[in-house]
Amino acid sequence: MKLNLILFLLVFSLHNNLYSQNLEYFDTENERFWGINKNSWGGLIGGGVLKFSSKISDKMYSTIGFEIANIKHPKENKYSSALGYGRTFVWGKKNYLFPLRAQYGRELIIVSKKDQQGIRVNAQLAAGPTIGMLVPYYIKYSRNNRMEIENFDSSIHTFNNVIGSASFFEGLGEMKFKPGLNIKAAVNFEFGSGKSASAIEVGFLGDLFFQDIVIMPTARTYTFYPSAFITLFYGRKY
Repeated sequence: MKLNLILFLLVFSLHNNLYSQNLEYFDTENERFWGINKNSWGGLIGGGVLKFSSKISDKMYSTIGFEIANIKHPKENKYSSALGYGRTFVWGKKNYLFPLRAQYGRELIIVSKKDQQGIRVNAQLAAGPTIGMLVPYYIKYSRNNRMEIENFDSSIHTFNNVIGSASFFEGLGEMKFKPGLNIKAAVNFEFGSGKSASAIEVGFLGDLFFQDIVIMPTARTYTFYPSAFITLFYGRKY
C-alpha cells in the first residue's frame, strides 16, 4: 500500500513538473534571435540579422528587426591581374553597397508546437527604413612603374595596369548615405527545446531607394533591389 502511494506521488509530481515546463515553454513572452543570411544579391554570406519578438496574443507576435547586408551588382566578376601578381579585383566596380535596415512587423503562428521537440511555423510581414551605405571601391593601380591606390574610374584606368583590389577601409572615410525603404515577407520554421531555439527563415525582401544607386557606372543602375533569402537563426526565449 505504501509502495503504491509512493509511486502515485512520484508520477503525480513528475506529471506536474512536465506540465509546468510546457506552460513555461509555450507562454514565453519575448524572443531574441540573431542569424546570418544568404540572399540573391550577396555573396556566400549576405549579411547579419538581429530580431526581437514580443507576444501580443496567443497567435501573434510583434517584431523589431535590424539587418545589414552586402549587395553586389549582377555584372560583378572577379579577375586576376594581367601583371601576374596582386589580389583579384572587380573590373568596373565603383562602390560597395551595404543596406542597413530597421523593420517593424507582425509574426503570425500558423502551426504551434505540440511538444518541446516539435516545429513551430510562423508567417512574418515587416517593413521599415533602409539606409544604404555607399563605400567607394579602391584598386591598386600601376602608373609609371609606381603603385597608386585610387577609386576605380573606367575613363582613366586600363585593365592591364590594375594590380588588384585595395583594402575595403581605403574608402570608408568617404562613405555616403542613401535613404530608402524596405519590406519583407517570410515563413519561419522554428525548432528546439527549453528556452533555446533555432530557426530557418525563407522569404522575399525588397529595398527601394529614393535615387539610383551606382555600384558599376558602366552597367545598369537600380533603385529597387528585390531578393530571395534564407536566414539561419539561433536565439533565446524569456
